[in-house]
Amino acid sequence: MFTGIVEELGTVTAVEDQGDAIRLTIASEVTLSDAGLGDSIAVNGCCLTVAERSDTTWTADVMAETLAKTSIGGLAVGDRVNLERAVTAEKRLGGHVVQGHVDAVGEVVARTPSEHWEIVEIKLPDDLGRYLVDKGSITVDGTSLTVVEARDDTFTVSLIPETLARTTLGFRGVGDRVNLEVDVIAKHVEKLVRAYTSASKEN
Repeated sequence: MFTGIVEELGTVTAVEDQGDAIRLTIASEVTLSDAGLGDSIAVNGCCLTVAERSDTTWTADVMAETLAKTSIGGLAVGDRVNLERAVTAEKRLGGHVVQGHVDAVGEVVARTPSEHWEIVEIKLPDDLGRYLVDKGSITVDGTSLTVVEARDDTFTVSLIPETLARTTLGFRGVGDRVNLEVDVIAKHVEKLVRAYTSASKEN
């Protein structure tokens, strides 16, 4: 589990094509400082497992399912990525509950700069829109953000200078693809309400 508070920007140093999978190697400092084999690190919001490590890099195996449902397969050597280690019991939950299980890939459709912040509009698949509400939580490339306006097939977020400087969202342009994870609590509530409604109709 993660919180959506990006700890650092890592750099992709190698992408090894294995046909139906890739081996992804990333250079980092903070997230690598106490990483052991088998540990989980979120890369642009996608939970990956440390399979190998050196003093400056770590490697993860990325399977076909992940490549199909996230933007990870589009990474190239030199790309910067958002990194976050799995949350520990004593850590503050500064963002919201993030699983690192990407629901879909969205697309940046507009950026509107202001003096001290920037509004970014992102398109999302139709089946995810129902989970978003104004002032609710959304994870974009592993970054916990507050929805400013939830629309039918897009939503907007407001990025403060800290987010612009410390995450990939500072340089994502119109047309760029981003990983999205909606609030898992909303999905659980939906399932419970659906089950309750079905049971009520049967009775």
